[in-house]
Amino acid sequence: MEHILSILIFFPAMAATIGFIIEKDAMRTYGIVVTGIEFVLSLLMWYGFDGQNAGMQFTEFFPLIDSYGISYSVGIDGISLFLVLMTTFMTMISLIGLSEKRDLKHLIITVLFLEMTMVGVFLSLDAIVFYVFWELSLVPMLYIIGAWGGKLRIYSTIKFFLYTFTGSLVMLVGMLYLAYVYFQTTGTWSFSLLDWNMLQLPFDMQLWLFVAFFAGFAIKVPMFPFHTWLPYAHGQAPTIGSVILAAVLLKMGTYGFIRFSLPLFPDASVYFMNYMAVLALIAIVYTAMVAYAQEDIKQVIAYSSVSHMGVIILGTFALNVEGIGGSIFLMISHGIVSGALFMLVGVIYDRRHTKMIKDFGGLALVMPKYATIFGIMLMASVGLPLTIGFVGEFLSLL
Repeated sequence: MEHILSILIFFPAMAATIGFIIEKDAMRTYGIVVTGIEFVLSLLMWYGFDGQNAGMQFTEFFPLIDSYGISYSVGIDGISLFLVLMTTFMTMISLIGLSEKRDLKHLIITVLFLEMTMVGVFLSLDAIVFYVFWELSLVPMLYIIGAWGGKLRIYSTIKFFLYTFTGSLVMLVGMLYLAYVYFQTTGTWSFSLLDWNMLQLPFDMQLWLFVAFFAGFAIKVPMFPFHTWLPYAHGQAPTIGSVILAAVLLKMGTYGFIRFSLPLFPDASVYFMNYMAVLALIAIVYTAMVAYAQEDIKQVIAYSSVSHMGVIILGTFALNVEGIGGSIFLMISHGIVSGALFMLVGVIYDRRHTKMIKDFGGLALVMPKYATIFGIMLMASVGLPLTIGFVGEFLSLL
């Protein structure tokens, strides 16, 4: 278990590199086996995880640029544990359900590289390493939408890139300034999140830094009014792109708030609490209303995802145990449920090549098992008691 986190991060990338020499016909099986092994490794990590220990576990440290305090530092706690499990599980499931026929080899290689970046984000304890994985996750997703997407795929890709990259640049400025503040305070450079947590920042500085980090995280979530890139990205992405985007990539934003914003800028988090709640409530109500107006079933799920992410933000900025616990649980449940719904839409799209609701009726008669699973997943998305969607939503709203 000594290097389990590094194995989890870099195993998919190594497998993707080897994938270039794998025969096309065997590529699908290869991808499923690789992601299956990755999921088993994450289960092993969970088995060795000490639930009584609130600190970081399985930590690894390796200096990269010593003079500036940049190091390869990874670790896991109860917050990131289940996000990593969900990432490995949903990547495996998305490849098992993969229906794309065109250029399958490169698609699977891209997904494996994407898995490396997503796991890396959730395990990084160094701000620069976190940022590198954060930005690298853009590249495979842009390629997936741009190469395998629908008619408006180029427009969607450019919009997705401009929104997320702009926010990330503002966040990078905040990170560099925070490292400079640490240098001014202690006389040494450090980008370690654990070191930064020890800083006592003045209130005014916290406000500005909170806004800088907010730019990166809010666009990724996406929060209202930065959400307009998401329906295009979902609408044009192939099924596997939508599954991973909804299940994991959006959670990187909410994870960022919990990992960075709350512990580093506690006073600013309290100050902005009501503003964040208002934005979350607008997202919940407004994007739900927009979802009602959609005629494309994929767009309905895309807008409802923004609405659900609003509930996660609401729980996070309740700033209490129930709210934050509920928001983390809702991240997991929304990842599984929204991923499942996008896969279910992919099933009927592959058969009819349409996503318009008016083109489907009476599916329960001809596809009873499909309709049953769809019904269960819809109820979980609604948050029906006894489904996975209820617990997180109830705690967040409580």
